[in-house]
Amino acid sequence: MKEDIKEILFSEEEIKNRVKIVGKKISEDYKGKFPLLVCILRGAFMFLADLVREIEIPMSVDFMAISSYGGRTESTGQVKILKDLDTPIKGRHVLIVEDIVDTGLTMDAVTRLLGTRKPASLKIATLLDKVERRKIPVKVDYYGFRVPNEFVVGYGLDYEEKYRNLPFIGILKEEIYKGKE
Repeated sequence: MKEDIKEILFSEEEIKNRVKIVGKKISEDYKGKFPLLVCILRGAFMFLADLVREIEIPMSVDFMAISSYGGRTESTGQVKILKDLDTPIKGRHVLIVEDIVDTGLTMDAVTRLLGTRKPASLKIATLLDKVERRKIPVKVDYYGFRVPNEFVVGYGLDYEEKYRNLPFIGILKEEIYKGKE
């Protein structure tokens, strides 16, 4: 798998250090609030697992599985809920935990959906923020790293269900995915 990586953007150690900083900030901001962290499956599971270990306040976790890529390298903008929340969020402080916010299409759809359920607050934490690709403005409240307009994999992020288990985040070589879009 490593031979498919053009460049490592963030090492395992860099990710660990940044997740610690994000967890500390979330702990400060949500002190006394018992937030619900909503992990967007599948890509965010590694980030969530490390993030919750860095959060020093009581919190709970739930999961949503959504599809908007359909095996492509770009979001189609059509969000399909594959698994909804098990926890009611009315009156809860909800923090969506995502792997990457790219065009904003998926996150906009998810925040609009969850917003209809009347949470006390609704914020976004993402490991990777790809601001230059935004098609819809989305406010990211916590982020690990800003990333360039490259196709990235590793640390939970995949291409065709591969590369999630890489301990770093790297740029996938174009020849791996070009022509398959």
